[in-house]
Amino acid sequence: MHIREHTELLEQQILSPFATLAAETKGRQRPEPECGIRTAFQRDRDRIIHSKSFRRLKHKTQVFLSPEGDHYRTRLTHTLEVAQIARTVARALRLNEDLTEAIALGHDLGHTPFGHAGERALREVSPLHFNHNEQSVRVVERLEKNRQGLNLTAEVRDGILCHTGPKQADTPEGRIVRFADRVAYINHDIDDAVRAGVLRPEDIPRELTEVLGNTTSARINTMVLSLIENSADDRIQMDAAVGHAYQEIHKFMFENVYRNPQAKDEEKKVPDLIRTLYEYVLSMDHLPEDMREIAEQEGVERAACDYIAGMTDHFAVALFQKIVVPKSWGI
Repeated sequence: MHIREHTELLEQQILSPFATLAAETKGRQRPEPECGIRTAFQRDRDRIIHSKSFRRLKHKTQVFLSPEGDHYRTRLTHTLEVAQIARTVARALRLNEDLTEAIALGHDLGHTPFGHAGERALREVSPLHFNHNEQSVRVVERLEKNRQGLNLTAEVRDGILCHTGPKQADTPEGRIVRFADRVAYINHDIDDAVRAGVLRPEDIPRELTEVLGNTTSARINTMVLSLIENSADDRIQMDAAVGHAYQEIHKFMFENVYRNPQAKDEEKKVPDLIRTLYEYVLSMDHLPEDMREIAEQEGVERAACDYIAGMTDHFAVALFQKIVVPKSWGI
């Protein structure tokens, strides 16, 4: 018996009846031989970790644009925190940890530079109505590995697509990631806002801290326990009190951090920057060779979105400066 087959047998024996079993995956876009060691979902996780788009997440904004300091979250550290929270919940509910982790690690691969400010700006200039969750699926299906895609399983691609937006994931593991994403970002955004001096811990309304806790770890623990204790069968949910407190603290963060002029002053520059980049790369001559192939096959607007969404913050700023800042020259 292969190691993979032994692992698949263990999944059948120890996981919940509602878990998604690797041996019963709906499969990949293109059939390929099975690995003798890793299950299908373990291979998906590894492919995501080794992808170029995953490595670029370390240079993409989470909340604060180009913060000075080593301890602020990036899109990569956010992704790792989501994966940790999601795996904790999946293990406690006896669901498939490997599937959960793969979805979590891949959920933001298509995110733009400059966080949600970049996503909004690209959506405004492009006729394609850009959404980062859809772009994340496009990354793994079309753009990675020299435009061959990673050939992930249907369950992982569905979980990535449905981590945000109106549609719920088909699997309970995907629905865990949707919650874990929210638990992670609301709590690490509070932590980063306090570090930046935008927020004080005592600013959070007492009625919320009494339910959720006074520290980042306490709040995460409260939300994770609520998910574990109130999820049943394939339904993933918090209890009413914690769920309501989460919604209220989310509103509080929008009013005090996400729209705070001190925290978001630099974001005013993002729409003009994205628009300048977009108009520039609509010229085929300004696209790299791999993006020209996309433009020829799917249109230059599609290639422009793919190119800009894949940029890190640093690369986008450098290209913008190249476009608009005069260079010295000799006579």
